[in-house]
Amino acid sequence: MLAGLASVLSVAVVAGAQTGTTNTAPKATAPTPALQLNDLGQTPKADPFPPANPKYFTAASPTVDTVNAFLKALWGYDSNRIWRVEAIQTTAAPGVSKVVVFISDKSPNAKVQTAAFFVTPDGHHVIAGDGVVSFGATPFADLRKTLEEHADGAARGAAGKDFMLVEFADLECPHCKEAQSTMDQLVKDFPNARVIFQPFPLAQIHPFAFKGAAYGYCVQKHSDAAFFTYAAAVFDTQAGLTAETGDATLKNAVTKAGLDPAAIDACAATPAIKAQVDASVKLAEDSGVNQTPELAVNGHLLPITQIPYETLKKIIAYQAQLDGVSTGAPAAGK
Repeated sequence: MLAGLASVLSVAVVAGAQTGTTNTAPKATAPTPALQLNDLGQTPKADPFPPANPKYFTAASPTVDTVNAFLKALWGYDSNRIWRVEAIQTTAAPGVSKVVVFISDKSPNAKVQTAAFFVTPDGHHVIAGDGVVSFGATPFADLRKTLEEHADGAARGAAGKDFMLVEFADLECPHCKEAQSTMDQLVKDFPNARVIFQPFPLAQIHPFAFKGAAYGYCVQKHSDAAFFTYAAAVFDTQAGLTAETGDATLKNAVTKAGLDPAAIDACAATPAIKAQVDASVKLAEDSGVNQTPELAVNGHLLPITQIPYETLKKIIAYQAQLDGVSTGAPAAGK
């Protein structure tokens, strides 16, 4: 499963799918509305799911409509996907509801899969596996606003903030190095996007990540363009970030950006820059980022390197559509 809940809403094939319940669960007082097949506009040859039974809808919140809106925000980019909410149940934990969804696609003989997750009493979060993510009809709106206000990394592309692609990355992370060609292509494919490199140094495993981020903020003070030249140089010589050659590697990258390494080194040692790096790390952690690289598309977190590029483009375009913003991408076939 892609798009935000890849590591959280795990989907497993089920045989003879049954929604779990107990004989002591309270019955719904009235049939729950909108228990239809959610097909996002396509017409499957047959409904592959068992009918939703009102007796499995024992929780007053969330509503089926809210769950469907949440899932559409996650999965609506995929016109082949179909699902039905099969249960919204009370649990032993006060106010916590369990949601069960059956999932398939319109392919012949497609398997039926299931996903289950728990919604917190305030209705703002989903708990599944070992992850917690935002929930609701517009689950990414809060993080979108937070990043509009606080993402301060170097930017490429558009000046406006209504369509933001925020990459959380670590200059010493090998997967981040791999992701840069993808980020470069996204800049070309989505001209209206403001594409931001937001430092998230994983200092506990990458000894030069924090210093690299501090250098980056100091380089950025001169220009965003200088930062991206610096970052590309660090990624190109990433193997040199060792105890013996790490400092020289960073200074050489500064030189390639056309700046004075001694001045940047002095800047990076200041409390203000160290505090800026710490704030960027906190922003990532508070945003729910738990790996690098990770891309926030108007608040929708995506694991960049785990998604095929054409699928990633579809998700980004769909999120822009949901948010009512233009991507600037040419229409298909042009």
